[in-house]
Amino acid sequence: MPKYQNYYISRLASKFVKVVLQGTGGDELYGGYPWRYYRVFDSISREDYFNQYYNFWQRLVTCEDRKNKLFTSNVTDYNSERPRQVFENVFLFNKKLKYNTPEQHIQNSLYFEIKTFLPGLLLVGDKLSMANGLEERFPFLDNDLVDFAQKIPIRHKLGNLKNEIRRMDENTTQKKKAYREFNDGKNVLRKAMLDFLPKEIIDRKKQGFSAPDESWYRGENTDYVKELLLNKKAASAEFINQDYIRNIVNDHMNKGINHRLLIWSFMNFEWWVRIFLNNDKF
Repeated sequence: MPKYQNYYISRLASKFVKVVLQGTGGDELYGGYPWRYYRVFDSISREDYFNQYYNFWQRLVTCEDRKNKLFTSNVTDYNSERPRQVFENVFLFNKKLKYNTPEQHIQNSLYFEIKTFLPGLLLVGDKLSMANGLEERFPFLDNDLVDFAQKIPIRHKLGNLKNEIRRMDENTTQKKKAYREFNDGKNVLRKAMLDFLPKEIIDRKKQGFSAPDESWYRGENTDYVKELLLNKKAASAEFINQDYIRNIVNDHMNKGINHRLLIWSFMNFEWWVRIFLNNDKF
């Protein structure tokens, strides 16, 4: 996951302090990503829930593309069903999960993100902060607070979800943007802070903290991306179909399709192959 911004803000903070408090965990525990949950709200069974949520999290490469387009013939032992098995195993490990009501579906989604998405955030955050001699602390991840937060009913975390689902046009291409427009998510935290924070802070719409790499890969870094990934001597070409990468890069740069995360992944894999398989020295 691209986290340039975390590195630079850690570098800035380290000039003044050596320990900082981080809000990591608040979204995963209290429902801070409403647009992720609308897909599973009306699931009618466990299988239906798995299908809908798995399809949502295939944000980079679809199962069909992984099976038929992504890899070269050198990748002979890839099991296209394995990602789905790994996904389901996260849920099956917890025998207490149920799949009967909308609240249970959303609670299961929060559980999934705590077990998968959150550890990635913590790992990257720790590496980038410590690269600048800065230690992070996570108040939301206090053991007792986490146990308490997981017992809070979903209706106290997400108050407007059902109404927003009915209002949302399924054919819109701006689902994520649209779901950020309404003021929902982490409602119990908002109410808990009413006596301590100004109303404009309490009612402020969610704001992300991502780097503008979508535009970078179309602008100042265009030549770098093409040289790294589309070079005939690209190290990753042994494993990843170059025509597939070329189509992704072309769609991003010329057709306005946002493939920033996939391009980032391809670039990282290219450098990984060079360093750890080819022993390139820099």
